[in-house]
Amino acid sequence: MRSRTPDRLCAEAVELAREAAEEAALPGMVGEHVDAVADGDRVVTHLFECKEPGYRGWRWAVTVARASRAKVVTLDESVLLPGPDALLAPEWVPWSERLRPGDMGPGDLLPTEADDLRLEPGFAADESFGDNGGVGVSPVAPGSPDAAATGPTAADLADAARAARPGARDADTTRADEAAEAARGPLAELAEAEDADVIAGTPAHQATAPARGSIAAVAEELGMGRHRVLSRYGLHTAADRWEEAYGAKTPMAQAAPAACMSCGFLVPLAGSLRQAFGVCANEFSPADGRVVSLAYGCGGHSEAAVMPKPPRPAPPVIDETVVEPMPLRPDRTSGSVSEGEPAEELGHS
Repeated sequence: MRSRTPDRLCAEAVELAREAAEEAALPGMVGEHVDAVADGDRVVTHLFECKEPGYRGWRWAVTVARASRAKVVTLDESVLLPGPDALLAPEWVPWSERLRPGDMGPGDLLPTEADDLRLEPGFAADESFGDNGGVGVSPVAPGSPDAAATGPTAADLADAARAARPGARDADTTRADEAAEAARGPLAELAEAEDADVIAGTPAHQATAPARGSIAAVAEELGMGRHRVLSRYGLHTAADRWEEAYGAKTPMAQAAPAACMSCGFLVPLAGSLRQAFGVCANEFSPADGRVVSLAYGCGGHSEAAVMPKPPRPAPPVIDETVVEPMPLRPDRTSGSVSEGEPAEELGHS
């Protein structure tokens, strides 16, 4: 059991502990004796102040001990340890938890974990399509080593059923007849136009199933061929993040004259998010190009303040019912000077 009171001989070995600390530290970096702590029976740790500039609050800890019934104290170890008010580095956090929005730059790669809660398997994540076009059935070529392990396919069962019928012929003979019939029918003209080879039988009888026309190809063409898609959890976290940044509780939305729901610059989203979010397309808005809540708003609302049109002058009024006679030559009696009077210096009449 650890003793509460330090051993007397070990507690008095301060100079021995100081010499060990000064040997481990740089010259002049060991300060005053701080305390002596009992670590066990006849085991005491002496603490000295550390004067290193970058180790404020740290202490040199030197442990001394003595054997039972012995009077000679020996050195155990010396180490630099942080004190109660020591300057410490923050706790290490993995990079995946330290990453914040906006930290990525050009050329940076952010891997996602295989069990990321924000994602879930997509339509073609683990799906392979076999002879019957079903999901989860891997296509196996007839005669391959895997055919025996996987068992009979749907095509094999169909061939067996046809062979069991009365008057059924050999499968190879049937396929040869099918190929000959296809070569004589309209399919031959199509194959010649497309420069394609006609192979008799269903896709299950071919060594490699055709990719075009399969469920996977159709899903890829419709944009459903992603290996992983956004999960419900990822959808909710994204919605909460957008609502917090550009939602109804922001100061901009509180002072807005109207909500984005009635704004002409709002571009609605697709899917279930259409009911709550859209993209702002107003270049003068603080949310231009951002996903905004339909309850968000700003002063750039399309119907907030419609600018009045400039006034147009009234059209001239022309009275076409009245005729005003206009003389072709001026009347000589209409001047301000009569003909009998001398002409004025300015020469006007």
